[in-house]
Amino acid sequence: MSLRTGFDRKVNQKASTYLMSKSTHFRTWQTAAPLAIAAALMAGQASPAIARAAAFDVLYSFTGVSSGYTPYSGLAADQAGNLYGTTLYGGTSDVGVVFKVTPSGSETVLHSFGGGQDGAWPVTGLIQDQAGNFYGTTSGGGSANCAYGSGCGTVYKLAPDGTETVLYAFTGGNDGNYPYAGLVIDKKGNLYGTTVYGGTDGNGVVFELAPNGIETVLHSFTGGNDGANPYCDLIRDKAGNLYCTASEGGAGGAGVVFQLTPNGTFNVLHAFTGGSDGAYPLAGVIQDKSGNLYTTASSGGIVNCAYETGCGTVVKIAAGGTFSVLYSFTGGNDGSSPESDLIADGTGNLYGTTYYGGGNGLEGVVFKLAPDGTETVLHNFTGGEDGGSTSAGLIKDKGQAGGYLYGTASLGGADQYGVVFKVKK
Repeated sequence: MSLRTGFDRKVNQKASTYLMSKSTHFRTWQTAAPLAIAAALMAGQASPAIARAAAFDVLYSFTGVSSGYTPYSGLAADQAGNLYGTTLYGGTSDVGVVFKVTPSGSETVLHSFGGGQDGAWPVTGLIQDQAGNFYGTTSGGGSANCAYGSGCGTVYKLAPDGTETVLYAFTGGNDGNYPYAGLVIDKKGNLYGTTVYGGTDGNGVVFELAPNGIETVLHSFTGGNDGANPYCDLIRDKAGNLYCTASEGGAGGAGVVFQLTPNGTFNVLHAFTGGSDGAYPLAGVIQDKSGNLYTTASSGGIVNCAYETGCGTVVKIAAGGTFSVLYSFTGGNDGSSPESDLIADGTGNLYGTTYYGGGNGLEGVVFKLAPDGTETVLHNFTGGEDGGSTSAGLIKDKGQAGGYLYGTASLGGADQYGVVFKVKK
């Protein structure tokens, strides 16, 4: 049931059947995009000029089963500069791990998933509370009574000593199925997240999980104007409003950006048309101090992109509701198919990654987008030792000097199992 193209490269014979099935939209896109992009590059399609990053370093290159491999998640960091994340595979049961990488590049596996009740195939990153506990989701595993033989996913807690506790196991019914996104936590310890499937209409849910383990479905997607199949990480503002995207559905049929208020009111802030505005958003949204929202669409955009349905966009929804496209990818050196969450700095620059495109064809880029719409490529992935094909977002320095961004690439590295990297802003 994964729409994200990264799964289709690596999962093929690794995960359960439901993880490998794809929607009609993305089945066509996955097959045609590499050929189309490659053809455009060979034809010399014009692309923005490349600006090389001052520095790019691989902090850790995954070695295989024992270390975990195929990191799809973004990272979390502590004040000492240690980085934390998950891998889709590897560990004692080859269904994923939670890992720590120190500033010196040493990796420790903090938890190895068993594939049963404790969960399997963690796709997303971690959040941490003030006591040092980590929280995350697994896309599979969990309840043996789930509607799918491999489990419908879990919400888990990992204590500082490495003890894992499953806080909730999805059943695949009205409560949701297949949590692909990370979590957000409020001051009372309530967790909020999304599932891609399940719910009353099978199109996914937004849920709240109380500290006592009771789940409440805040919204069940109908597949109509409200959208369907959210893959995104929620954000929560000071008023308690939740924001995210749904990858399909909506009035335009190509996904939506939505707001869910504390009283349960669901508002569509933008319905993608699949045209110049973009299509099929997989990322979450970010919000600036003025209340403006920013996100990406993985497809759509300019009509002369290397792929006929567009190579994706970066978009803004102003606090007053005005929608604008900040950048449309060409599929050339500038990148193609942005799937990750954006981050912003204090001067309004946006940073993100693309899964395809770049000067090396199909391996993706790390990019910076200035407030005036100028894009700078900070790194072109080669698919070699530097990694390639990242669908994870970036994080900034935390308690460290140097102005670096940190992330993961699901492929490439010294052993072709993915990497943790840093790149200069």
